[in-house]
Amino acid sequence: MHQLKKAKKPKTKTLHARKDELASANRQLEILNGGLFAEGELPSFKDKISEIGHFPLRPNRLEILQINVGYMCNITCEHCHVDAGPGRKEIMTTETMEMCLEVIRNTGAHTLDLTGGAPEMNPHFRWFVEEAAKAGIKDFIVRSNLSIIMAHPKFRDLPDFFKEHNVHVVSSLPHYTRGKTDKQRGDGVFDASIQALLELNERGYGKPGSDLRLDLVYNPSGAFLPGDQAALESDFKNALLEDFGIHFHSLFAITNLPISRFLDYLIASDNYDDYMYALVDAYNPGAVANVMCTNTISISWDGWLYDCDFNQMLGLKVASKVKHIKDYNEDILNDRNIIISQHCYGCTAGAGSSCQGTVA
Repeated sequence: MHQLKKAKKPKTKTLHARKDELASANRQLEILNGGLFAEGELPSFKDKISEIGHFPLRPNRLEILQINVGYMCNITCEHCHVDAGPGRKEIMTTETMEMCLEVIRNTGAHTLDLTGGAPEMNPHFRWFVEEAAKAGIKDFIVRSNLSIIMAHPKFRDLPDFFKEHNVHVVSSLPHYTRGKTDKQRGDGVFDASIQALLELNERGYGKPGSDLRLDLVYNPSGAFLPGDQAALESDFKNALLEDFGIHFHSLFAITNLPISRFLDYLIASDNYDDYMYALVDAYNPGAVANVMCTNTISISWDGWLYDCDFNQMLGLKVASKVKHIKDYNEDILNDRNIIISQHCYGCTAGAGSSCQGTVA
């Protein structure tokens, strides 16, 4: 077994803490819609999907409610599309959670997906999970960065808490090596994540034949697209089992979208143009019909509704009369056009990408 080290305080600062211009969603959209696309060097995403009759893009039956309970996080990853970090104060209140619970109890969706930041850092997180679990939704996901479990003694019992409420844990792990993970997430995060995975395995999570689902999420550590999801899953399973004795069920490969801190990284490293060319070149028309905005509604920490988590970060609310959770009406929401921009190429590149992995 490898010796594990304690995670250190993150060195990366959020765009908000730096007062960077990219903290503005409008500025990000100006960049995405300008340059290569405004000059006609690359076709707009609208033009691309129009070629196959998918514009306007419309939703299918709602399957997933994704709720972001706050942008606060114990780590500050270089590529975070949420621009999450310890200093973010946007946290969902119990009032908004009550509105969400009412929707959860009455929705036709089969999956509830809680995300952040680190959702566990919301002070009302446990109460919300307990109440949401009573609704009996088929698949109850909590997206964890793993390292939060080891960040403070008050989080150490999370594996037991997740098991008690039959939570499906989806855990982000950029790579099965320390160097690549810590480069993206901060020194010591890999070791904290490994320890958390061992704790989850000890409770039965991820074990062969176990109903306690433990899935991992991979996203590239640089300006390149993810490889084949099945091959990556095999590599992760072999490496984590051999090095640490860790088991998990599935791996989801997610493409980094050119927004927020990843957009900042692309511009700072002079990779923006090349990356956008790569996304457009890898465009797969077969992925369009199954992108996550067609079966998901994203709810922000303050109750506003979006087509997806990425649109939430760009401030692109749903094109519907119903824009806030307090007015939620599934039938009205399903009769809308999905808001798109050039970042959507990230979800249709190669085998496609969503919070549940590849789509084509």
